[in-house]
Amino acid sequence: MMNFNYAKSFIISILIFILGCESNKNYSNNDPNIIIIYTDDLGYGDVSAYQKGTLKTPNIDKLANEGIRFNFGYASSATCSPSRYALLTGKYPWRKDGLRVITGGSLVIDTTEMTIPKLLKRKNYRTGIVGKWHLGLGSGDGVAGSGIIDYNSTISPGPNEVGFDYSHIMADTQDRVPTVYIENGDVVNLDPNDPIEVNFFHQKKHDDYGLPTGLKNPELTTMKWHHGHNGSIINGVPRIGYMKGGNNALWSDIDMADHFLQKAKEYIKRNKENPFFLFYTLQQPHVPRTPHPRFEGLSGMGPRGDVIIEADWAIGELYKTLESENLLDNTLIIFSSDNGPVLNDGYYDDAVEKLGDHTPKGGLRGGKYSLFEAGTRVPFISYWKGKIKPGISNEMISQIDLLNSISKLVGLDYRSKDGIDFLDLILNNKGKGREELILEASTRTAYRKGDWVMIPPYKGQSIAKNVNIELGNSLEFKLYNLKDDPSQKNDLSKIEDKKLKEMIKGFVKIRGKEFTNIKNLVLE
Repeated sequence: MMNFNYAKSFIISILIFILGCESNKNYSNNDPNIIIIYTDDLGYGDVSAYQKGTLKTPNIDKLANEGIRFNFGYASSATCSPSRYALLTGKYPWRKDGLRVITGGSLVIDTTEMTIPKLLKRKNYRTGIVGKWHLGLGSGDGVAGSGIIDYNSTISPGPNEVGFDYSHIMADTQDRVPTVYIENGDVVNLDPNDPIEVNFFHQKKHDDYGLPTGLKNPELTTMKWHHGHNGSIINGVPRIGYMKGGNNALWSDIDMADHFLQKAKEYIKRNKENPFFLFYTLQQPHVPRTPHPRFEGLSGMGPRGDVIIEADWAIGELYKTLESENLLDNTLIIFSSDNGPVLNDGYYDDAVEKLGDHTPKGGLRGGKYSLFEAGTRVPFISYWKGKIKPGISNEMISQIDLLNSISKLVGLDYRSKDGIDFLDLILNNKGKGREELILEASTRTAYRKGDWVMIPPYKGQSIAKNVNIELGNSLEFKLYNLKDDPSQKNDLSKIEDKKLKEMIKGFVKIRGKEFTNIKNLVLE
């Protein structure tokens, strides 16, 4: 009898162990998977859940309608490299001297800086990035001290040196060379007998090779350049910069969405037994807009609308993967964009002509590159099936707050100086959001506090003519009340003198004393 009871107890123990392992397969809510989906140049009005434009994005809407839709979610910058830096580090981008849009430059995140993936590795997370990088590569030493990145050997430092276990990226953007994928520092499918040469400044050297450019060989292009994009022609698309070699490694533009989606799905399946972080950084709707043929014409708005539909589809497919792998119940998804929208950003692609009644800016003023609201106020959504209840938030939140909020989520004490822990807001739609925020565009900064926005004086053109976007430059202060005037049509700086001085003081307190020298800056 004792042997029988012993055997019975042993079997029960084994069953409990097996069932326990199965139930813990996806671990507890203390270690949730975290996915940040980051689009490129997607406007506040481009997501149909915001009910501003006419384009339909059903898969993004699912996240918004079943999660929390933030009406005042901000990228830290109106351009991509600074906003990506800020999201990953939890720091204002203007704290990094001279940080602008990167073209073939060295890594801008210091390898000693804290980042979201580096933070999560303290909790034994697997960390990966798939998609656009655009934060520079290499140390700046390059080839023989020339400052040029050597794409023919392992490139370091890069994403893997700032916390990512796995990286499958494009170096900068789809409109720049080199037009190759880089995985964990190595160019994918590179033939050592066909080395890559890249430069951004020496067209004559490129001409000496007899290679076509958009400037000299427009007849070879399938996409006509409007401004700036007249360098090497690759896959019929003229690019920024010049490239030679690497023919086996060249990407297919129309297959890029499928390619990155597949890599993201593989990463999820490969790491599903552990807590993981995925930074899924889509290239859409940045130029050149090259939708796969199965998406062409679906929007009726030309390639820009079509690639947004393509991106929405890819997000839906990623969601299906999480669902089929039984990961949705333990995965926090954050969706946002790196900056506001732009229509013509270097190519003739009917983005302006076929816009129709759609409003990418969602009624806001400005756009990409701008200090006005449309430059930095972007779609911002948090979703966690069964954990986050559907809701809408009118609290202000910024992407620089994600690092601190994620740190709190996984039980760590690290906090960045500029970010704020808004975990309760992200998960439960509870608590107050930001009271104040510095907004940035191409190193220029503005200040939002409460319902008010102040833009200091800046010299320079008021409208960027090539892209037809108001930049916010003026020789005088500008002051707007967003509650009464969300489109920033009424400058109140001349009639709200007390409020203007209050805003200036708040701005200078954060930005530093050097800003007391701005013309007309009166603190008394």
